[in-house]
Amino acid sequence: MASNANFIREGIDGLIRSGHYKDREALLEDAFRALLELNPALRSEMAIELYKSEKISLSRAAEIAGTSQEGFKNILENRGAKRIVRAPSADSLEKGVDAILG
Repeated sequence: MASNANFIREGIDGLIRSGHYKDREALLEDAFRALLELNPALRSEMAIELYKSEKISLSRAAEIAGTSQEGFKNILENRGAKRIVRAPSADSLEKGVDAILG
């Protein structure tokens, strides 16, 4: 009898051969979406990790986690994770001052 890993690999290959998925990547994307729908806590975990590694913004992380920005800030605080705050560039500040002062 095939091991569990072999069974999964054979199942994936069978679904691709039968035309249900064009390739392994399409199947894995679909499976990943289903996993996140079934386990919303994983959405928050993923959002936290992507945010901490600076791959996404706070607003995008909140969207992925299914909460408001304030709610996501609370999640970070409860986890002891630091929020990433970037100062605007000198060019951006100068443009803002010029816009205000005319």
